[in-house]
Parts: sequence; C-alpha cells; structure tokens
Amino acid sequence: MKKENIKTECCSDNFFTQRHDHHSRCSGSSGAIYGLGVVGALFYFLGNAATFGAVMLGIGKAFFWPAILMFKLLGYLGM
Repeated sequence: MKKENIKTECCSDNFFTQRHDHHSRCSGSSGAIYGLGVVGALFYFLGNAATFGAVMLGIGKAFFWPAILMFKLLGYLGM
C-alpha cells in the first residue's frame, strides 16, 4: 500500500507562522506591565532593607509577588 502525504492544518508552516505572530502581538503589553510591577516592588521591598538577607528576600519577593498575591487571595476566598 502507498502512504499518502497528508498535511493537516496544525502541521503546516503557515499555522506556526500565524500562531507565532499572534502570540508576539498579544503578549507585549502584559510583559511591560509585569516589568513595571517588578520594578515598583523592588523599590518598595529594598527601600526598607537594612541587611543583606533582607535585600535578598526583597529581590525574591519582587519577582514572585504575583504568585504570592494569588496564593493569599485564593486562600482568603477559600478556593
């Protein structure tokens, strides 16, 4: 038997090109907002840091504050 070359829509080059363009257009603004949030959190947490340990903890908190916020919010809501 002869195998046929069947190209599905998800395997064509055009699909990946369109998908890549779609994601690159949609994710720019959220990355900028997250970056501003990280910078603001760095200023907030490092403004009160007096020791090296507090500085390191502040840097960690600045990068992971969205995860901590969601964890606390979902715990508060009982989900």
